[in-house]
Amino acid sequence: MINPRVFLLAALFAPALSAQEAESTEPWRLIQPPQSSLVVARDGSLIGEIGKEWRTSVSIKSLPRYVPQAFVAIEDHRFYEHGGVDVIGIAGAIKDAVTGSPRGASTITQQLVGNMHPEEIDRRDRSLSRKVREQRAAIEMEKRYTKDEILEAYLNQISFGHGWYGIEAAARHYFGKTASRLTLEEAATLAALPKGPAIYDPIRHPDRAKRRRDEVLGRMAANGFITRAQADAARKRPLVVAPNMGMSAPSPYFVDVVRSHAERAGVPVMNGGYRIVTTLDAALQSAAVEALTDGTRRVEGLPGYGQPTYEKRSRGQTDYLQGMVVSLDALTGEVRALVGGRDYAESPFNRAVNGVRQPGSAFKPIVYAAAVTDSIPANAIVPDTALAIPLPDGTMYEPGNADDEFLGPITVREALVRSRNPVAVQLGQLVGMDSVASFARRMGIESSVVPVPSSAIGASSLRPIELVAAYSAFATLGVAVEPRYITRIEDRTGRTVWAPEPSPPSLAIDPRVAFIVRDMMREAVERGTGSWVRRLVDPRVPVAGKTGTTNDNTDVWFVGMTPELVAGVWLGFDRPRPIARGAGGGTYAAPIFGQMIAKYYEGRAVGTWTPPAGLVSAELDRATGLLADAFTPEERRYVEYFLEGTEPIELRPTPWMVFQYGPLGGD
Repeated sequence: MINPRVFLLAALFAPALSAQEAESTEPWRLIQPPQSSLVVARDGSLIGEIGKEWRTSVSIKSLPRYVPQAFVAIEDHRFYEHGGVDVIGIAGAIKDAVTGSPRGASTITQQLVGNMHPEEIDRRDRSLSRKVREQRAAIEMEKRYTKDEILEAYLNQISFGHGWYGIEAAARHYFGKTASRLTLEEAATLAALPKGPAIYDPIRHPDRAKRRRDEVLGRMAANGFITRAQADAARKRPLVVAPNMGMSAPSPYFVDVVRSHAERAGVPVMNGGYRIVTTLDAALQSAAVEALTDGTRRVEGLPGYGQPTYEKRSRGQTDYLQGMVVSLDALTGEVRALVGGRDYAESPFNRAVNGVRQPGSAFKPIVYAAAVTDSIPANAIVPDTALAIPLPDGTMYEPGNADDEFLGPITVREALVRSRNPVAVQLGQLVGMDSVASFARRMGIESSVVPVPSSAIGASSLRPIELVAAYSAFATLGVAVEPRYITRIEDRTGRTVWAPEPSPPSLAIDPRVAFIVRDMMREAVERGTGSWVRRLVDPRVPVAGKTGTTNDNTDVWFVGMTPELVAGVWLGFDRPRPIARGAGGGTYAAPIFGQMIAKYYEGRAVGTWTPPAGLVSAELDRATGLLADAFTPEERRYVEYFLEGTEPIELRPTPWMVFQYGPLGGD
């Protein structure tokens, strides 16, 4: 505890020391504190800030009068009377210390000096010399600036906890509004914080914060800033803070990517003062966060789950089940949602953008697209059977299925719907894995796809964001999109300083091929391995997609699309190991995708999918892959699509048709 005489000695000697110290330092000077850059969703709502200190300075004239008055009442009620040092307050502090009730006697000006110039005035230093320097600087500051200038600087400088500095950031994150719109009780709540941001935090300690708030209101009334009736009315109001710390959706992983892209573009957003308008859809982001939270907890709650769980994790440990969700606008590539993990505070590593994992069967649609491009129709019969493929090192590659069964001859469509591994490997061998790797590159996959048989079923590791972006070629009928995060960056005046140029659209695959493979994936959702999605999503919403599960159940996936969105879900451990016996993309990842998409389309219009020109269609028998006839049961009938020249021979035009039906055309 400070010796009571320190206060009095400091007050007496401060003027004498000021002349000696004025030559070397200027701790009395008001300086502009660091600012932050605001990151907003596409609708303008706040989703994050970038900067060493989250702060946006505001003019005291923009604030209701009771905002600065609340701070004066509780921190320095003689602020307008003293000249920087409150001698009366010092005397009272000495008296209280002698009687065993020590308290501080620093004025608002002294607090500002220490907070604004910590290098010269370290307020953790309890020595007499520090106190003398602080008081001298406070007296000098009062000579050079008006009371309003000092109070404005104080309100913009001080910490309110959580890395939020200044009244504007505090209002924004505690109450979800600008400081100019603070109510009386909210102003009193914030005025309670400088004494101890962690102690009176209204988020973590609401009861304690309310008691301190009510004390501030009483002080305001005692000092004549408000009436007793106003104080009593404000005390009766509950303390209500904004959800999600004043942000429209929890988006820290996305904000990290935005910062990286902005800095790469040469915009110094860490220096603050910018407004970054992003592509994020706050509603979809919230749905993605909620779906991942619910889905991972559901997995951890399954009977017999034997891995560490998030709820029972040890402090500092992140060896529990992780996950990621990312969603893009199917037409533009604008990232609408991105969740890079379960807990950013514990693990800021972004698994959506920087993670590298095996996609398993989620890679198969690319193989099938290469096969259809190579004139292998969707009704072609390929055996789902045991394989033994010799490798250059003398070993044999023998792919099996997750159910340890083989179904025998099966159509290409049915093989994708039911995710049969040997069929995908055979298709990869037929078209050549070099061709498959080239196909993947055209679709936007930058990671190396090793041209070996196992890559046909997802053995080559990829970044999740690039796999999801590659699926956009199926959603858009051939056009590959590049993920985009930022719409524009504005400076303090609202002038656009940078806006990324959208990449010109490039046709990655034949639109007809994209439609055929997408239609196969639609059936995978309707009645195949992704059927969990169909159970959750409104039937009016077209959905297509593919599950993925790697060897030993280490990684599980679902990547899919609607007419508006492309999205992917991954679950696994940061250090790969089996999740659980029987884990699969269809039961673990697909429900997360389905929950997110279902939430997004509540009350929202949805587009449709129509075949492009140049396709031949026919009603087939699902069991045989042949044209349906009068004896084909209704439940086995379906419409298949073909590239011209690959349709069943019975449908191909011949020169004799002209004599049978006559020439085409007419009046």
